[in-house]
Amino acid sequence: MNQPVIIVHGGAWHIPSPLREAHREGCRRAALTGWDVLAAGGAALDAVEAAVRVLEDDPTYDAGRGSHCNLQGEVELDALIMDGRTLELGSVAAVKRVRHPITLARRIMESGEHAFVVGAGAEAWAEALGVPLCDPADLLAPSPAVAGDDWTPPGMRLPADTVGAVALDLAGNLAVGTSTGGTPNKRPGRVGDTPLVGCGAYADNATGAAAATGWGERLMRLVLSKSACELLAQGEAPQAVAERLIRQLEQRVAGYGGLIIVDRQGRVGLAHNTPHLSFAIVRPGPEVLAGIEFPTAESETHRPSPAS
Repeated sequence: MNQPVIIVHGGAWHIPSPLREAHREGCRRAALTGWDVLAAGGAALDAVEAAVRVLEDDPTYDAGRGSHCNLQGEVELDALIMDGRTLELGSVAAVKRVRHPITLARRIMESGEHAFVVGAGAEAWAEALGVPLCDPADLLAPSPAVAGDDWTPPGMRLPADTVGAVALDLAGNLAVGTSTGGTPNKRPGRVGDTPLVGCGAYADNATGAAAATGWGERLMRLVLSKSACELLAQGEAPQAVAERLIRQLEQRVAGYGGLIIVDRQGRVGLAHNTPHLSFAIVRPGPEVLAGIEFPTAESETHRPSPAS
């Protein structure tokens, strides 16, 4: 029997000092919610959905109820969920009236008709699938507090990112879920890596599950999450994979971001090249590790120089 594990993240960026405890605690709460599912013998797919829903309900994060406006003052939400057992997936993009895009993505996956649906069509399908719609005003993020004494790299002064979860259950099945409100003041219709299979997330029982977060336009170029699973298939350890791909993200495409991984043996990996990545990991015990920085094997969390 497998030892279950779940990792969640709340986005890779610069987190101002006044917001750090909220980011830590929110990830911890989400991971424990997913862990309760796994500990009871539930499926990894149920665990990642439950964990991501907690993050979507928390205005601390740029997803669901904490989402940021585009240039027209509207929210547009994206999400993806993938089942490592069957390789089935569901994905939505640019939805404006769905509080839990992760649940809509799962309902679309389970419908078996389509895998990726966007905009008004996705909202219409939400109603048909019994997913409640909401007032877009209920999804708007509060104005973030900004601490002026913390070093901040270019492009990381505001939350502009994803939430995600990866899990392995007692039956040996893997799953991944991601959700985002996208970058603040993005052009209407912009879609990042989050709902793109292989970029924002990927899960395969034969290898592992991975979720990426960060500068979506750069992450797409490396198909980061599928690349992680391919390296796991070659026998690399999850932590080495995470560190290797984050190095490549910076070196090949000058990108910022983070990556969380669980392999089919329950080993975990987590790396980022932004100042912070809020996260929580729960394993049997339950052992809970939550924070906003994760030290790598190379030293402590790598930070790009301000000139990069």
